[in-house]
Amino acid sequence: MAKRPDNLEAALLAVELLNRIPRGRQITAVELHRQLREAGFDRDLRSIQRYLDALSRKFDIERDERSKPYGYRWLSSARGLAVPNLSVQESLLLLLAEEHLRNLLPPRVMKSMDGFFAQARRNLGDAPQAKLERQWPGKVRVVADSLQLLPPKISPEVFEAVSEALYANRWLHLRYRNVAGKRDDCEVMPLGLGQQGPRVYLVCRYRGYDNERNLALHRIESARVSTLDFERPRDFDLEAYEREGRFGFGHGQRVRLSFRIDSYYASSILEETPLSEDQVLKPIDDDTVQVTATVVDSAHLDWWLRGFGDAASHIRKRRIKST
Repeated sequence: MAKRPDNLEAALLAVELLNRIPRGRQITAVELHRQLREAGFDRDLRSIQRYLDALSRKFDIERDERSKPYGYRWLSSARGLAVPNLSVQESLLLLLAEEHLRNLLPPRVMKSMDGFFAQARRNLGDAPQAKLERQWPGKVRVVADSLQLLPPKISPEVFEAVSEALYANRWLHLRYRNVAGKRDDCEVMPLGLGQQGPRVYLVCRYRGYDNERNLALHRIESARVSTLDFERPRDFDLEAYEREGRFGFGHGQRVRLSFRIDSYYASSILEETPLSEDQVLKPIDDDTVQVTATVVDSAHLDWWLRGFGDAASHIRKRRIKST
């Protein structure tokens, strides 16, 4: 017979169960029993079932009795577990984070935060002292530095599978359609996600290769998580990958860039936001400035330069040999 828990242990077990019951799907007592054992709670299955029966009567938890074992889930309108010390400022931060992270975090992680996001919305909606915080989202905006496009449609099933494989270091089976419309069935090692404007890219390695590729998530037609895991490559760093211009359709090649530009652009843009730490602006005459800087060569660099039109001229790139 299982040991009778004291009041504190019983309370901790109840809180742990409430935190593990999802909203968007059902979970069984068997699944919860396994999770709790892994978390260090030594209780038999019958005890967990009794707890769940009691909790479903006290909280907004649905118990589906149409099949056995029973399935449990929070009702969509349930308040869940409240965090009483969540301030209005913390609530505001949570809601801003929700908006910007929904395409970068695994769906399971976002779902696990539903209770906190819901409480944050209630805090800002109900608290009289939160008037200024409620106004804040309407006072700030992340402004695009190029033409704003509508985001492409990404299959929820694809995003779920990709993020799960990325999170768990599992191989991923994909059907991918490239920009030319050609379809390819492949197996890839997911290494990272990057959001660039309205698009989200998966950085990965194809089976049998050691170089990275960017796959647009909206062009993945189907995705299936493999049961096989992999050891994450020690020579890959997503931050370094970005610095090398790999999301800008480059290959990490550094160049010494030089060009001439209208002095207005040099003073209003390049003086305020330099291209690099070693950028040099040298006046040629009253209307023109010579610019030199060490940058990563990429298609995005070329597009940026073309954006100046006739105001930029004498464009030169000198490759820098890696040491």
